[in-house]
Amino acid sequence: MKILHLDTNHELLINQLKDLGFTNHEDYASSKEQVEAKIHQYDGIVLRSRFTIDKQFLDAAKNLKFIGRVGAGLENIDCDYAKKKGVYLISAPEGNRNAVGEHTLGMLLSLFNKLNKADAEVREGKWLREDNRGIELDGKIVGLIGYGNMGKAFAKKLQGFDVEVLCYDIKDNVGDVNAKQVSLSEFQKKVDVVSLHTPQTPLTLNMINDRFINQFKKPFWFLNTARGKSVVTKDLVSAIKSGKILGAGLDVLEYEKKSFESLFSSKIPEAFQYLIDSKNVLLSPHVAGWTIESKEKLAQTIIDKIKAKFS
Repeated sequence: MKILHLDTNHELLINQLKDLGFTNHEDYASSKEQVEAKIHQYDGIVLRSRFTIDKQFLDAAKNLKFIGRVGAGLENIDCDYAKKKGVYLISAPEGNRNAVGEHTLGMLLSLFNKLNKADAEVREGKWLREDNRGIELDGKIVGLIGYGNMGKAFAKKLQGFDVEVLCYDIKDNVGDVNAKQVSLSEFQKKVDVVSLHTPQTPLTLNMINDRFINQFKKPFWFLNTARGKSVVTKDLVSAIKSGKILGAGLDVLEYEKKSFESLFSSKIPEAFQYLIDSKNVLLSPHVAGWTIESKEKLAQTIIDKIKAKFS
């Protein structure tokens, strides 16, 4: 079987697939049109997020047996059409779930203790102790929206704290010893922290909006290490301004599919500028699952799944 690799990944991916008898070709520069013209030669594709695998591309891939995405989600693939054509889809949420859990916890503790604000002030010669008095996680109710690989990993990290962990998910019976599954109404009534761990689907696009936010009984802290397009940024900003959201840790942003180089060199959207300037907002560039260890684990997960299916 011939596999076309469209993004660079950990070297063990190609090395182990070679040892299993697969032929590996690498193309990290050609346009989508150029790849589409030759994709009929390949049995498999391995990629991250270089471009979208749509119906036209899948129709051209006449011999395609599988697509492996070295990441947690499959939103850049027309999954329904791929399955209709008998293409086996592989993702690797197991590979970076621990990294996401650790990053989410780090964001939460940094927000509670104003670490970024305090660090910046000390570097400017300011010693504002009372202004940087933090709050403790113990005693809080932490709510997770989405309780799959990422949500479960974060819940596991929280077991070292004296907290109650609730989860809400559209699937039934996903709760476990680390998180109690509750209805959305109970979730919105009780939680002090909301952490988003959902994939990007039609149901989750723009899910966190004014209406959703205002259904919460208490002001809350918000974390998003899932998908940026699940949050309406201007509504998030309005909630931060009003005090409904006390602070936010955002590893992903609504604007991600735009060129951030051009975004920063031209007029920045007003809502995004507010996030940049806000002292109670923590931002990172979609790196929650982007650790040295997860790079290897993601690759190994893809290999193991290809081996299980095709060897």
